Amino acid sequence: MADNKKKLDGLKIGRFKLSFNAPVVLCFALISLGVLLLSYISFGKIRDWLFMSYHASKFTLLTILRFFTHVLGHVGWDHFIGNMAYLLLLGPMLEEKYGSGKVLAVMMVTAFVTALINYLLFPQIAICGASGVVFAMILMTSFTSFKEGEIPITFVLVAIIYLGKEIFDGIFMQDDISNLSHILGGIVGGIFGYLLNIKRKSN
Repeated sequence: MADNKKKLDGLKIGRFKLSFNAPVVLCFALISLGVLLLSYISFGKIRDWLFMSYHASKFTLLTILRFFTHVLGHVGWDHFIGNMAYLLLLGPMLEEKYGSGKVLAVMMVTAFVTALINYLLFPQIAICGASGVVFAMILMTSFTSFKEGEIPITFVLVAIIYLGKEIFDGIFMQDDISNLSHILGGIVGGIFGYLLNIKRKSN
């Protein structure tokens, strides 16, 4: 039993050990990579069928499933690498501080909220990618040094820089990036960051 636990903890290479330090974030990144490869092999059909959220003609269980799985799909390598770079940088720190379960909850809530709002308000737009999750993590990270009764300057600056840019782009620029997903993800991350830190302080 002890030997099996060591294998799960990490892979030892010489004097060093590769540790599985953030299971939720690492699994998310690996699954997203697998989805991207399958998308290329299927010429995008698998992504469009299961890993992209859009307004289908009928509201089915598959539609609900896509509310959660769309964050695993990406349109290409640039899209994937851009999101994973932030995810792998910020995710492990958040997972270590709050725990794997809470980070997974943030991911799922962000995925559901962004897909549901997009489904209801923008039926002509399909969304995929982990950008909303990344923005949630960016806002959560800004609450790292939160103290009750205070608003961290880092949170204010992050909100102005990241969410302000998305609002500006959404109003004045036209591109294929869902600014709404970024904004909603940031809001979800900010709420979770605040609530989780309030709870930690009260304990």
